[in-house]
Amino acid sequence: MIIRNLCAGLALAATTVTSAWAISVEEAYPEEYSRETPEWQAVLDTIDLKQGVQNLARVTLDVPQNYYFVNSKDAETILHDVWGNPPGDTVMGMLFHKDGYFIENWGVEIFYEDTGHVSDSDAADMDFDALLADLRSDMRSENRWREQNGYERIELLGWAEPPHYDATEHKLYWAKELDFETYETNVLNYNIRVLGREGVLVLNFIADIGDLAEVKTAAPDVLAMPSFTEGNTYADFNPSTDTVAAYGIGGLIAGKAAAKTGLLAAALLLLKKFWFVLLIPLIGLKNIIFGRRA
Repeated sequence: MIIRNLCAGLALAATTVTSAWAISVEEAYPEEYSRETPEWQAVLDTIDLKQGVQNLARVTLDVPQNYYFVNSKDAETILHDVWGNPPGDTVMGMLFHKDGYFIENWGVEIFYEDTGHVSDSDAADMDFDALLADLRSDMRSENRWREQNGYERIELLGWAEPPHYDATEHKLYWAKELDFETYETNVLNYNIRVLGREGVLVLNFIADIGDLAEVKTAAPDVLAMPSFTEGNTYADFNPSTDTVAAYGIGGLIAGKAAAKTGLLAAALLLLKKFWFVLLIPLIGLKNIIFGRRA
């Protein structure tokens, strides 16, 4: 199971708080940096790679020594300027494993969905096979819209990792394997949700299907980093005053949160250096933008 030793990891994170610090891309990856053009070096010079405790809205992120965190501004630089995706304002930051040049490696996009308190009462009885069938049906409808608007088809092949919910830590994860019409390798869409008092912390892995084993190995590390601050945890929910979401765990997997709030919860796939394809957000959104950058 992916969430192995999670409680121990969270306890360790709570007792080994480290002060935050940052280094430049040039310091972290001198060889790769030296191969970049002056124009790209100028872009990379604006990015700080951080470790230690990062204080985000409602959330604390304790980044260990084998990962780097970039803040909201720098994440937008990577997503928009480096990876050529549409600009946005919802990302809280991104995580990258320290091994491998970070912009050519898999990463984790982080943001918060102000959805209301999501009940987990449906988790134990969830029929994930039926949910997968519904997602495939939604994908067929989405593909009709995509074809009418000149975009390539995307097929949902199945679960790359079936949904799992940790009722103790209120953490949910699942992964889908997708087939893009013109891309030779299948795409990995790996999702983590951490339930809070009145919203959900979203961690989306940006990876290729070939990265699945590595992502599965990294998932416990990523799951152990975030924690909601006092007053914002799942246990802090007050039914007398707090907003309640109109869906449960199944709705999170099906993308009801994005459909309700209008968030573009897109994951990104690195095809080769500085040539990217924008992965679908969550099934059913009609305002998808699909683009490439040569």
